[in-house]
Amino acid sequence: MSAPITRGQGALHAQLRARLAEQAARLPAGAALPGERQLCELHGVSRVTVREAVGQLVADGVLVRVPGAGTFVAERPARSRLHLASFAEDMRRLGLRPSTVVLEVALTDPPDNTREALVLAPDAQAWHVRRLRLADSEPMSVDDGWYAADVAPDLGDHDLTGSVYTLLGDVYGAVVDRAEQSVRASEADPPTAQLLGLAPGRAVLAFDRVARSGGRPVEHTRSVYRGDRYEVAMSLELGRG
Repeated sequence: MSAPITRGQGALHAQLRARLAEQAARLPAGAALPGERQLCELHGVSRVTVREAVGQLVADGVLVRVPGAGTFVAERPARSRLHLASFAEDMRRLGLRPSTVVLEVALTDPPDNTREALVLAPDAQAWHVRRLRLADSEPMSVDDGWYAADVAPDLGDHDLTGSVYTLLGDVYGAVVDRAEQSVRASEADPPTAQLLGLAPGRAVLAFDRVARSGGRPVEHTRSVYRGDRYEVAMSLELGRG
């Protein structure tokens, strides 16, 4: 039995919350926590205190409640640092197994904002490649990419379950060496939510990227990532002046 929680060290629910968060950090995703009665006995607190502490951890995404089954350690989101890499490279660096389902490949007229991003002539077409990306066989993102056809004229003839960046470099000599990207919080629309295994309206991370090779824009991609499985991290330095 754990040492009983005492009032002298702060609010009871805050102390229990810290204990449970530490315990969850040592357990694998999906591991079950003891029930309310057992938590009361282990830590010497009331059910009200247990419910408040567990409720806060559920709200923070550390734990998840399954009605009729209990409380479990939530799946930890993959944390990616903002950098230029393919999805496969990013997932492998995070210790996850990447895979891809190709949803659509077509040589067609791009939308106006993509035509502008890729600096295409008014009548030029582009390759539209839409893919579902998975990590450890679970949906992670939906990528909606456009690629300049004059750079990769027969892109649709290749296997697109792997890295398109590798194809661009190895087959077409267009090595992606720079990109501009924005990230915003959004809500999943019904078709995207279904692909990602989410309820419509759930929070997602929406990325918009223009990738370049030697200064020439070759890709415009919008990617939607599950907000509960993916997060981004960055290092910040204090600016001067």
